[in-house]
Amino acid sequence: MQLKFDFEEARISGLVLAKVGNPSRDEALQTSRQVFEVDEEDQGLLTSIFTRPFRSLQGQRFQHHSALEKHEMNQVARGLFADASALLEQGQAIAARLYSKSNHPNIKSGDLCVALIEGLKWEGEPKRALCILKSESVTPFLSISTRDGDLELHTEQGIHPEKIDKGCLIVEHFEEKGFYVLTFDRAGHESRFWVRDFLGVVPIADDNLFSKRVAEMAVSVATAEATEAAKSAGDDAPPWEVSKAANEALSFFDGKKKFSLQEFEEQALRTPAAREKFAAERRKLEEEEGVKIDDEFAIAKREVTKARKLIKSVMKLDTGVELRLKPQVAAKPDEVIEHGHDEERGMRYVKVYYRKDYAK
Repeated sequence: MQLKFDFEEARISGLVLAKVGNPSRDEALQTSRQVFEVDEEDQGLLTSIFTRPFRSLQGQRFQHHSALEKHEMNQVARGLFADASALLEQGQAIAARLYSKSNHPNIKSGDLCVALIEGLKWEGEPKRALCILKSESVTPFLSISTRDGDLELHTEQGIHPEKIDKGCLIVEHFEEKGFYVLTFDRAGHESRFWVRDFLGVVPIADDNLFSKRVAEMAVSVATAEATEAAKSAGDDAPPWEVSKAANEALSFFDGKKKFSLQEFEEQALRTPAAREKFAAERRKLEEEEGVKIDDEFAIAKREVTKARKLIKSVMKLDTGVELRLKPQVAAKPDEVIEHGHDEERGMRYVKVYYRKDYAK
């Protein structure tokens, strides 16, 4: 589920700050002793920095294996939305929870900002949100100032707005099912530490999520099949062969409004090995995300289109040459590409036909 929020009138009503170390390295936790109030002249810029990363993310929700009332982050958010004056207490609780989950030696220490944001809108209805940002690195920067009628240069260290490492936006919406949560992690694709251990969220199960995951798995399975087939023949699979296989798998979605697993297996997964590989990936995904993918659902065309971007389009050769194919070429490579083996040189070759060099 992906809801569109209006951030134009959003503003930060208060901030709790913390420095969160790693307990396994005997690093401390330090939290602010009072709520930091943002100056009016800084509201626009700071609110924009805090909300910018959350404008096009997939919705998630809190989940607990036994009861939602036992989910710590869910209860913190619920308590704060019920009593905004508890921001300091709840912000400190969030910092303490993050600190307790930061024991792994690979987890970096960092600066934490917990902000209560008001004035978000969804379909014209005002919403509040709890924003959590963690920065694990500082950036050196220079500033020039005036002193005694002259100019002087200073070096400082600070948080780069474009390099905030982890973030979470808990919106006061969907509360009965675990709130509507947006989250990101620059270190990788939704790391287990941030998403599962600290936040405890799972994707909201809907047609968008099902379409996205099945299309991605279709590309993955088709790519693996083409690659393995080439290796069995003692060769490497060129990108156009891999792309052709992946495009054929995704072509199942063309012109359809509803997805059927049975039809997909019959029409797109044509070998027992492909069907077994898809089933294995599905089981692994459901276990990792805690979401069961339905056998039938309405197809979200946008998510299928996104999946096409995952198709392999680059061929890196041992001679230092790289070939990058656009999707339309990868779909029909035989129209402009010829490949074979030169017996005299004992090397393979690729011949590309073209009419005009646009780089000239």
